[in-house]
Amino acid sequence: MFDSLSTRIQNAFVALKGEVRLTESQVEDVLREIRLALLEADVNFNVVKAFIDRVRDRAMDQAVLRSLSPAQQVVKIVRDELLGLFAGTEGGLTKDAPKPRVVLLLGLQGAGKTTTSAKLGRWLKRQGKNPVMVSTDVRRPAAIQQLEIVGEQAGVKVYAPDTMDPVARATGALAEARARGYDTVIVDTAGRLHIDDDLMVELQAIKEAVQPSDLLYVADSMTGQDAIKSAGEFNRRVGVTGVVLTKLDGDARGGAALSVVSVVGVPIAFTGSGETIDDLELFHPDRIVSRMLGMGDVLSLIEKAEQALDQDEAEALEEKLRKNQFTLDDFRKQLKTIKRMGPLESVLGMIPGMGQLKQLAENKPDEKQLGRVEAIISSMTAAERRDESVLNGSRRKRIARGSGTSVEEVNRLVKQFGEMKRVLQMMGGMQAVQQSGKKVMPTAQQMQQLQQMRKGGGLPGGKKKKGGPWGLIKAR
Repeated sequence: MFDSLSTRIQNAFVALKGEVRLTESQVEDVLREIRLALLEADVNFNVVKAFIDRVRDRAMDQAVLRSLSPAQQVVKIVRDELLGLFAGTEGGLTKDAPKPRVVLLLGLQGAGKTTTSAKLGRWLKRQGKNPVMVSTDVRRPAAIQQLEIVGEQAGVKVYAPDTMDPVARATGALAEARARGYDTVIVDTAGRLHIDDDLMVELQAIKEAVQPSDLLYVADSMTGQDAIKSAGEFNRRVGVTGVVLTKLDGDARGGAALSVVSVVGVPIAFTGSGETIDDLELFHPDRIVSRMLGMGDVLSLIEKAEQALDQDEAEALEEKLRKNQFTLDDFRKQLKTIKRMGPLESVLGMIPGMGQLKQLAENKPDEKQLGRVEAIISSMTAAERRDESVLNGSRRKRIARGSGTSVEEVNRLVKQFGEMKRVLQMMGGMQAVQQSGKKVMPTAQQMQQLQQMRKGGGLPGGKKKKGGPWGLIKAR
């Protein structure tokens, strides 16, 4: 979502790089670009105006203009003020709540309340909680069945009484939680295509009956400022403690996320950035701002990796790497792990310094190439995956036909996998010596080999030659 906005803001700072002293006109040029970027991203006009005024007041200070690193000072000011748009709030549920905690999900029809209910249940399960869900949407066809299906996918119990009275369903779920030891009740409420009095009366009755500690407004971030207006109305009529922004992985412009706290006056609690049950994250304003400014988001990357990686598998892989037993089968498993972490562009955006790379069309990693590599490996026999040296010409032709690729692509994968194994073997040998207590440095020959592989594209970050630095996972 923030790709375009992030690129525009980062480009605005390019003119400041290398400047020993800044002038007021240079700062104004940067502020003009940032203002246009925010407005084009559909950020509320009043929010943009106040933001630019605050940045200008701080950036025009003579101490900043004459400092030894004026460009960095301006970037820091912009970062601080972007964080200020979120009013220093952190995501999540309210800190203190009676047990069982009741979470009411509010919002218009189609915003993703039912899916978010299951995602929230899954998130709570990962926190060691024991939630139960209930649907009070008795009008939308198959709404109750939909919650049961996504609840099963999330591994969360769904309370399903016979009554079709929304208030009775909610109170029944609360009684069930108290009787059976559930610590959280997630209530998926009804929505409409627009805000009407009947909906508000129903929501107010449910709120009065179950006394929720959390009222989360689920907003489709693709709707931009309309989502902010609706959230404000729900807050006025029912009361909202937090906002869940869904579809952050879409091509929306991101203005809703930067406007909601200032306009509605409630924090962003969670963000949804994918279609799987695990794609719900706590909202961390500092991480969002770091990504927007191209500084990466290492903490979110680590959290995604921890969710995708199995500890036993990781230890087994480490043992194989030490013993130089890494096979194409292991490589295929690692590709699947990467895919579980989410879209490749999203993962790249979390790595410091890689934000710009993913924007360049000629270097844009094509996620379909991951599938092609996986198809090539899957078209091999078990023996070929264990030992790629048995792959002769006829076997490679068979693999190319079976995977829908070319012999050249198969050759490239095999060649670069061999280079990767040599590097891993070299590093494993050095690590073994280091673990014995001896200090070791790579030999001149080893350094030369590493440099040759890097230049030839055998290692990520190497000088690009034909075939790309990642082999089949090549830059496009």
